[in-house]
Amino acid sequence: LVELSEESLFTRSLKLPSRPHQTPLEKRIKRHVLGRDRDFFASTIPGFETLLRSEFAEVPGSHEHTAIAGGGVEFSGRLKTCYLANLRLRTAHRVLMRLTTFRATNFRQLRRRLQEFPWELFLSPGTEPALSITTKHSRLYHTDAIGGHIEESIKERLSAGAPSSEVRTHAPPRIKVFVRSVDDVFTLSLDSSGEHLHKRGIKTHPAEAPIRETIAAAALMLVGYDGSRPLVDPMCGSGTFSLEAALIYRNFPPGWFRDFDFMTWPAFRPRQWAHIRKDMEQGFRPPPDRPTVWASDTDQIACATLQETVDRAGLSDTVSVSETDFFDLFPADIPGNPGIVTINPPYGHRIGTLKESNALFEEICRKLKTDYRGWRLVLIVPRKHLLDQLPFRLHCHALHHGGLKLGLLTGTID
Repeated sequence: LVELSEESLFTRSLKLPSRPHQTPLEKRIKRHVLGRDRDFFASTIPGFETLLRSEFAEVPGSHEHTAIAGGGVEFSGRLKTCYLANLRLRTAHRVLMRLTTFRATNFRQLRRRLQEFPWELFLSPGTEPALSITTKHSRLYHTDAIGGHIEESIKERLSAGAPSSEVRTHAPPRIKVFVRSVDDVFTLSLDSSGEHLHKRGIKTHPAEAPIRETIAAAALMLVGYDGSRPLVDPMCGSGTFSLEAALIYRNFPPGWFRDFDFMTWPAFRPRQWAHIRKDMEQGFRPPPDRPTVWASDTDQIACATLQETVDRAGLSDTVSVSETDFFDLFPADIPGNPGIVTINPPYGHRIGTLKESNALFEEICRKLKTDYRGWRLVLIVPRKHLLDQLPFRLHCHALHHGGLKLGLLTGTID
């Protein structure tokens, strides 16, 4: 009691900084944006909505208020929930915040409803919106005219507003606004992600035949990868599977190394964001005593570039990179085997020919059957007829990627 009393007296003797005065706009943002639940939508790979919804168990404040919708998952919560969804969801493409829904059958009604909407609560002054407009069964279908009215309403509202005291001082980037009209009902949504969420902020190098990080994460989830078993990525290329596995093992959120568009919103609070990241750091898993992810390829440049990426991301203790041919590998030498093997073979489009691709796929299957019995497998199949060559049974998930219809195979090699 004495210590508390002395500390209290000492604190009173200091001239603590007074709380900065809030502007009327800041008060409105606090009341209408920060102080209430909002609706959001996270898009994902078609057919993988259930997998995405399962991820919301790791997003506090959202998993009890989720519903699968066409192409993704709807959820609700405070802005913090939106931040965490961007940061933690491994299979989401982007996260949208629903702004408003209204009915308009003519441009007079559209203009009136847009003029009433408080854009200044959601966009910082100077923001240039990038509009994505779709219409279906609506009397207003001219997207250029619709876009013109939206841009005008945003410009008018933002020119009369004032920036929040905690908004960044540099000019914000173009923010994407999604507009969808179905049966004369307009839904306006604001992109909170910015760049597509498959861009983790780790890789800076292009690849000749990449697989998206969101697809790799989905495949690892389907095959049950949790870091307890070794993972072999013997045709690693740019290393997408290896890097995703390393993030999962270390319990790094997929968005840890990048920024998001919500960081330019007037409602964004940098101190809150710093606190979220600090809390999340407490759950990071320490590096293993020996690598748990084994990446290899015959491409010397690809291996060297992946090694640089692994080092830069602080994952060198988790991922081992070597210039080795898949057919020279012996999985029995991998500590902790059997584990998980991931293969995304050349498709015969940008790398090699179709004939070479088909022959290579057959050789890969023979190698897997001979040396990887008991291992769990993730295998990308570039053409449907190649499924007939499989010497083992796997689950097939249809996948559209880069304009191609692929098969994502998962299961155990028997």
